[in-house]
Amino acid sequence: MQRKHNKDIVPVAKMLRKCMTKEEKHLWYDFLRLYPVRFTRQKVLGKYITDFYCAKVKLVVELDGSQHFSETGIKHDEERTEYLKLFGIQVIRIANINIKNNFNGVCEYIHQTVESSLNKADIIQQ
Repeated sequence: MQRKHNKDIVPVAKMLRKCMTKEEKHLWYDFLRLYPVRFTRQKVLGKYITDFYCAKVKLVVELDGSQHFSETGIKHDEERTEYLKLFGIQVIRIANINIKNNFNGVCEYIHQTVESSLNKADIIQQ
């Protein structure tokens, strides 16, 4: 990764923290903020700002609005995911509609992904 802390985009990340979408607010305040494994919001990772990041399991959670389903949005997301994969970071993408219609299922999916990553880390360390 270029530099984990890219000071050039930190002001943008701070602004995004203050201006979260309603889906980001819902996921943050009603689940991730108090989740036992620490997540951060609008985390700068190299040349990108991720919606939510868990350093312990190297997991990025991205919430996708309609712009992510356009041709250019899909291409940009693929490039971003490939970039983060180079550093062992897993990216999961969740459509905003799933936050609205299946919040408990989204939370369970994130929880299962974290648990799976923790279990893999335990196996590797043994």
